[in-house]
Amino acid sequence: MTGVMLALAILAAAAGCTPRDEEKGPAQQAGEAIDNAGDKVARKLQEKLDKAEEAGEKMADAARSTGDQIEDATSDASRGLEEATKNAGKKVEQAGEKIQDAADPD
Repeated sequence: MTGVMLALAILAAAAGCTPRDEEKGPAQQAGEAIDNAGDKVARKLQEKLDKAEEAGEKMADAARSTGDQIEDATSDASRGLEEATKNAGKKVEQAGEKIQDAADPD
């Protein structure tokens, strides 16, 4: 009988010393909750950063596009000004020729 009692005592002691993975203590539960909260905050922050980066890229693209449009418009205006200057020069030249013709009685 003492052998049986000794065997039961050893089994009980061994069972009490075995860690139970499925049962977490209060500190472990609190630590897990903090870890989960930190992960959640990090995910949300990363989502916001990704959205901000995407918005920044869109703004940069829009700025480049606007810059290109301004450059094109400036170039068009410059060509138009050159053409207008040429036309004005021709008109002044024609007017000068008419004045000379009118002043020369041949």
